[in-house]
Amino acid sequence: MKALPDQRLWRKYNLIAGVDEAGRGPLAGPVVAAAVVLPRHYLHPGIEDSKKLSPARRDELYNVIIGMALTYSFGIVDARTIDTVNILQATRMAMREAIAGLKPAPQFVLIDGQSIGDLPFQYQPLIKGDTLSISIAAASILAKVRRDAIMCEYHNSYPQYYFQRHKGYPTKLHRACIQKHGSCPIHRMSFRLL
Repeated sequence: MKALPDQRLWRKYNLIAGVDEAGRGPLAGPVVAAAVVLPRHYLHPGIEDSKKLSPARRDELYNVIIGMALTYSFGIVDARTIDTVNILQATRMAMREAIAGLKPAPQFVLIDGQSIGDLPFQYQPLIKGDTLSISIAAASILAKVRRDAIMCEYHNSYPQYYFQRHKGYPTKLHRACIQKHGSCPIHRMSFRLL
């Protein structure tokens, strides 16, 4: 993985946060953002975009990241709020919540994707940031593992939807379950469910 944005910023700042989210596309469940501050000049060859990793590898790296991170935090916005404010605004809310939870506060923030509005820190949005920045890649792993765990918990409440398998994404199985059982309280009613 290239860590050029991080390496460049570490020359000037000690505390650089990476921020990413998981769960913009699903039909059910929350959007989850993670923010993480890695030690200066930290590199790990296995930390990359969470979408390129197997679930087992993500779980392994999740434990590595939380074990060595200087600080990390999550922001979680539920389906009802997503329906109220829309998924873009909900994603920004989750990211801001995750950043606000960092103690100590970062000096600079690298964010995957687009701008998220005013922050009390300098920040830079990076398109495909999870492939360019180790800090953002680490955040992507934290967000994905945390969201997957939440969806597995929801499976216990709504086993007829098999959330532990598809995590709320619009798969054939998920749509077939919605067709058979209708929606449940964690479905995003503002999304096209069928």
